[in-house]
Amino acid sequence: MDKIFRVNMTDLTCKVEQVPAEYKTLGGRALTSTIVASEVPPMCHPLGPNNKLVFAPGQLSGTPAANSGRMSAGAKSPLTGTIKESNSGGTSAQQFAKMGIKAMIIEGMPKDDKWYRLHVTMDGVTFEDASELVGKQNFDVIDAMNAKYDEKIGVMTIGIPGENRLAAANISVKDPDQKIRSHGRGGLGAVMGSKKIKCITTDATGAGKVEIVDAEKFRAAAKVFAKGMLDHPVTGEGLPIYGTNVLINILNEAGGLPTKNFKYGQCDHHDKVSGETMHDTIAARGGKTKHGCHAGCIIQCSQEYVDEAGVYITSGFEYETVWGLGINCMIENLDDCARIDNAMDNIGIDSIEGAVLIAVAMEAGVIPWGDGKETLRVMNEEIGKCTPIGRILGNGTGSVGTAFGLTRVPVVKNQGIPAYDPRSVKGIGITYATSTQGADHTAGYTIATNILKVGGFIDPLTKEGQVDLSRNLQIATTAVDSTGMCIFVAFPALDIPEVLPALVDMISARFGVEMSVDDFVGMGSKILKMEKAFNTAAGFSNEDDRLPEFFELEPVAPHNAVWDFTPAEIDEVWNF
Repeated sequence: MDKIFRVNMTDLTCKVEQVPAEYKTLGGRALTSTIVASEVPPMCHPLGPNNKLVFAPGQLSGTPAANSGRMSAGAKSPLTGTIKESNSGGTSAQQFAKMGIKAMIIEGMPKDDKWYRLHVTMDGVTFEDASELVGKQNFDVIDAMNAKYDEKIGVMTIGIPGENRLAAANISVKDPDQKIRSHGRGGLGAVMGSKKIKCITTDATGAGKVEIVDAEKFRAAAKVFAKGMLDHPVTGEGLPIYGTNVLINILNEAGGLPTKNFKYGQCDHHDKVSGETMHDTIAARGGKTKHGCHAGCIIQCSQEYVDEAGVYITSGFEYETVWGLGINCMIENLDDCARIDNAMDNIGIDSIEGAVLIAVAMEAGVIPWGDGKETLRVMNEEIGKCTPIGRILGNGTGSVGTAFGLTRVPVVKNQGIPAYDPRSVKGIGITYATSTQGADHTAGYTIATNILKVGGFIDPLTKEGQVDLSRNLQIATTAVDSTGMCIFVAFPALDIPEVLPALVDMISARFGVEMSVDDFVGMGSKILKMEKAFNTAAGFSNEDDRLPEFFELEPVAPHNAVWDFTPAEIDEVWNF
């Protein structure tokens, strides 16, 4: 029987609540955003006692369905001031689901200055003294928890930046191979730190299988779904071989690879940090070119990057991070980029925000362009230890731009813009501008259609069709974020007619309901409008759905493209 754990940090109690009927078929983003929208005052301070931190496994998390291992975390974001959902792989989502935890809602703040570790079991949550963990970074916390329990223990933790409530701090999640995955964007690590929670451990002893009402229907749909994943050229070939970093050369060819803090759309040294080069480097050094971020992943787009001696450096070395460091910051040495990625995992800083803010710091003259060694030092010694300059940097890209009086600051709603230039890939610009959660490529990944020609093709350099494309993908993504599935399931879902109905059939079978594809998409539409309404109540308007001015003023080579959408055209996204 599913349940909700309501954790009150003020009186250190945990109540086990029944799941309301209206929450029965919800999960992931649909559930975190519903709870935040209904329980968090929109005008509250994100780091104050009225904000709540919500964890919810997806609708299919913990089931035998392929790629169903993600957890959503939600709150009001201290970085953007908007509603926020961030989902992550790792072990915790499947543990929560198998223990029947529909959601865990963390509210209030401790009355004292004591730090706590929440220990989650089948029966509830206990409050453990975490004083011995304070001041430790993430890998040391995971090692300490493995030693206290064993390697099966689930861990969600914050580093020192999270303890100090820096707005770029994330929540780091242990994966099955003791690597780190992240609830990355939006500063949710700062919210966890504001509630004096250093880490959350999950002991799934006694947990059974996730209840599936119609097992036969589920198995049939799961088979169709998995076949579609393996048959699609992106999820069955491109991502498993080269990982997400396969996009470096593709975006460079398209002229949409933001270079040197978005000054250019192509980079001369792109192949030094490309997915092909990364794959060949890992293979030559004896590392793992394939790795899953959670049990049951059949894409295996992650990897284990090692040095020349075969010693592990980092895992989950994603395109957006490699782009941010290797291209936008002009760091040509892939090993340097990998060590910086590892540092961001360890200290608990979102690796997209972290890379974008470093490029702005380079433009400000704080770090020389392309200096990987100094960037690594700044990550570990300044941001990681929360020195005065580290606090300026660790509060995000917008903080750096403000502190140094810059006008070329790539943010929307104060969140750093990732990996794709909106002037030459115009669909993603609409997503950046209008996402309920600040600039976020995953919110409506038009790259699929603009660049990869998945789900058809819309010329990335033209305005025609981009608003409808972004809107439709934002709605669909909101629904997919609720399933506990990796967002990459969208590739076969867009191209293979059987995949999306199979996904919906698995949800129907899981809960014993009749859900249609229209119902599924309708859920995405409803949740997206709910998030928009929260933001409106928090003081945001359509005037906040805009890109920075420099995108309109500065043409980007090689297409000499500019951002040329009018406010009225952008606002059409919300006409549904």
